[in-house]
Amino acid sequence: MASALSSHPMVAGVAGTVVAVLMASLSIVTLYQGRQGVLDHAHETSANLVAIISSDLARNVEIYSLSLNAMVEGAQNPAMRELPPALRRQILFDRATSAAYITGAYVLDARGLVTEVSKDGPLPAGSFADREYFYAQQRSASVGLFFSHPFASRLRGIPTIGLSRRVNAPDGSFAGIALLALNVAYFHSLLDKLNVGAEGSIFIVNEDGTMIARKPFRDDLPGRSVAGSPTFPRMANAMSGSYSAVSPVDGVRRLYTFSRVPGTPFIVGVAPAEEDVLEPWRERSRIIGALTLLSGLSFVAVSWLLALSLRERARAQEELVRLAGTDALTGLPNRRAFDERMDDEWRRGRRAGTPLSVLFIDVDYFKPYNDTYGHALGDDALATVAHSIATAVRRPGDVPARYGGEEFVVLLPDTPQEGALHIAEAIRQHVQACAIPHRASASGKVTVSIGCATASPPGLGGPYGLLGAADQQLYKAKAAGRDCVRPLAHAAAPVVAS
Repeated sequence: MASALSSHPMVAGVAGTVVAVLMASLSIVTLYQGRQGVLDHAHETSANLVAIISSDLARNVEIYSLSLNAMVEGAQNPAMRELPPALRRQILFDRATSAAYITGAYVLDARGLVTEVSKDGPLPAGSFADREYFYAQQRSASVGLFFSHPFASRLRGIPTIGLSRRVNAPDGSFAGIALLALNVAYFHSLLDKLNVGAEGSIFIVNEDGTMIARKPFRDDLPGRSVAGSPTFPRMANAMSGSYSAVSPVDGVRRLYTFSRVPGTPFIVGVAPAEEDVLEPWRERSRIIGALTLLSGLSFVAVSWLLALSLRERARAQEELVRLAGTDALTGLPNRRAFDERMDDEWRRGRRAGTPLSVLFIDVDYFKPYNDTYGHALGDDALATVAHSIATAVRRPGDVPARYGGEEFVVLLPDTPQEGALHIAEAIRQHVQACAIPHRASASGKVTVSIGCATASPPGLGGPYGLLGAADQQLYKAKAAGRDCVRPLAHAAAPVVAS
């Protein structure tokens, strides 16, 4: 054996590696089984907590819904108007409307004015027609029970969620709403009763990603959207489930278990920190790990080298993916990346019932510019125009992109036509302010023409119908003399440079 080792020194290394791998494998399997058992138990416990919160929330929402139904029936009954105010209040508003976290119960008319209130005192002044809970019912007769996003109450200044139902006139037209104002503190009270560890988290989030309540509590979270989080689509696209991910709020890795609350747009999630859950298991693992550390050290070193190599490879792949979706000249997303976002935002707009706007931008007289100044300065001009577009488009969800040649597009989710025209005019003015000399242009400098189109999915036949409509408006802007913004035909006249 000594002679063999002298002749073939690699045999000793191979033999030692094999032994280390076998010992490490046995230890890892044993530890993994214990770890998985701990995680499974944590998920089961979390699922029970989610069920408790969901049950409590669903039960209270059902009570609130019944109260709203009674308010609607009373408001639609003409005989109610003949009753004395005190008796009318007693019939319209039941005990649920005076619950601890119900800050008010109201009946509003078609103009958004309060006509009935559950508590004694003067009626709140002013119209509430601009509130989400009002115009959602006003725009559609089929909304049913509506939950608004959190807002600051004008009457009490506290974070509030409005629960509303539509009140119809005898002919079926919109006659107002019945409203319950629910203090967001109610959701915090549900979460405060439960404990999921020092670094754990419990939360209630709207199905569109708006945070309602979270423990541990933070003042900046209610009303904040986490829809852009890479982990949120897992909750948005399933009724319930569990997964492990890093929190977008505080960067802690947690074990998420979630479920939708029946009859509401809410998702309840319980997320103990992985560190807290695995701490007892780690204590046992340290003992086993110490016994195999010396014999497995070489294998661990090799494993770390492999891990570092894989990490570098992953970074390279991420960079390749980023470059594949970026235009090299302007730094904006390219057409491929724009098309992907266009499809995503169209589906999101269809689910949420929100408008989607597209701007189609073309640099005026760009071919003569290239012929006059050369392609190098032409590229510089395009880069400057792209910078102007990116400067004017500031919302994180908006997508400016280079569509090809001297053409650019801007995707504006949840943006009505008025907002899109405002952004389009800002882009036109930014480009004009750059004052890029252009002898072949009537204005003496580089300008852009912009076509604008807006649709609420599934209007205009789909996302590419919307894009085509914006392209048509671009041609009309060109025909109108360039350096202007042209909306769809039913909108106001185009905005032309002065």
